[in-house]
Amino acid sequence: MFDPLRRRYHSRVWLLRLPGVYRPQADTRLLLSALRDARLGRPARALDLCTGSGVAAIAAARHGARQVTAVDRYLPAVLSARFNARMRGLPVRVRHGSVSSVEGQFDLITANPPYVPCASPDPARGAALAWDAGFDGRRCLDELCDRAADLLAPNGTLLVVHSALCGVSMTLESLRDKGLKSSVVARALEPFGPVMRSRIDYLESSGLIEPGERTEELVVIRADRIER
Repeated sequence: MFDPLRRRYHSRVWLLRLPGVYRPQADTRLLLSALRDARLGRPARALDLCTGSGVAAIAAARHGARQVTAVDRYLPAVLSARFNARMRGLPVRVRHGSVSSVEGQFDLITANPPYVPCASPDPARGAALAWDAGFDGRRCLDELCDRAADLLAPNGTLLVVHSALCGVSMTLESLRDKGLKSSVVARALEPFGPVMRSRIDYLESSGLIEPGERTEELVVIRADRIER
């Protein structure tokens, strides 16, 4: 199937999205907007983690990156992103893997990791790889924060989007503990989507949301490796 994603500068992107692949939505739009507003120049090497259909990797290539690596744990997402990049003739290499499998350093890293809390201790499977993130929603976020400083080249920038339910201060402090300058650069309040609505009982009972709460704040956090 094909999915349109309307961007703020009024163009339309058509993406092949195999069944189960994460559909670009509010968090994707917020991340792309933050990338555009970051004014990072032309990064030589870019990395897009949890790439899904590859839309952020495509945006990085169009932003001027000469070499883009896109990574996802879900094989249909890898195939979708590979097709979407190749049909545009962009310098995007798509790999099947996770944050822990990436090697090298990058001038720009974008990430839309899974961040939805779940009650099950079992590892995510299939399409749920795009959203299931452990009891507190930080399973992938913590790993990303731990590795960010090593993956960023000197003066490189990370842009990561996630729900405020997962702990904005935790992400900021974790990145700062690794020597990165970090701050929130974008926010948006959004109604719960289908996955969040299906977990309201767990979210309320675990204290992650207040009774009756049905919206979440999405944030984009920027982290820079500043060389002195």
